[in-house]
Amino acid sequence: MSTGAKEDNSIDVAIGAALRQLRQGMGWSASELATKAGISAAMVSRIENGQVSPSISSLCALSAALDVPLVSLFRETANSHADYTLVRAGEGVVSTRISQGHSHEFVNLAVHSRRDLQFEARRVTLTRQEAQPPTYVGHGVVYLHVLEGSAIYRYGGEDFTLSPGDSLSVDAELNHGFVEVLTEAFTFLSVQAERR
Repeated sequence: MSTGAKEDNSIDVAIGAALRQLRQGMGWSASELATKAGISAAMVSRIENGQVSPSISSLCALSAALDVPLVSLFRETANSHADYTLVRAGEGVVSTRISQGHSHEFVNLAVHSRRDLQFEARRVTLTRQEAQPPTYVGHGVVYLHVLEGSAIYRYGGEDFTLSPGDSLSVDAELNHGFVEVLTEAFTFLSVQAERR
């Protein structure tokens, strides 16, 4: 077997492994994926086992059925490296944001960028002030988990009183943000993810 043939086979195996992980992540059988993609279950099995070099049309049908970008099927082949961020307790990059007379502190816990995804995690502390905290409009999804204190969060026309242990996730495309801090300080974890 030539070196080129070995490389082609390793790509097929990597595509198959990515497809299997994505399918299992959806909780689907190979047969269910095949039905949704409009290809045979035998072909799905052969692709997952690295036995064939799938056509672009098959890969497009599979990615559409899984509702993932086509590049997701190549994720095991694209890079020979992967980045990670480990932040120990009490560490992180501390920043202060000032907006319309309001200031608050946040600690960047993770910022991760890939070709297809932007991910940020922060621990944010708001203090009760005369100026109202800023509101935001963005892309992707925002997840909040309250660590300490209480505050009122507005999403579109809805107000939510959040207390320790509460979690909230919202689409970032609609106006959102805190309108009132009810305790002296309010600390929460904020995670935002969006496709790039």
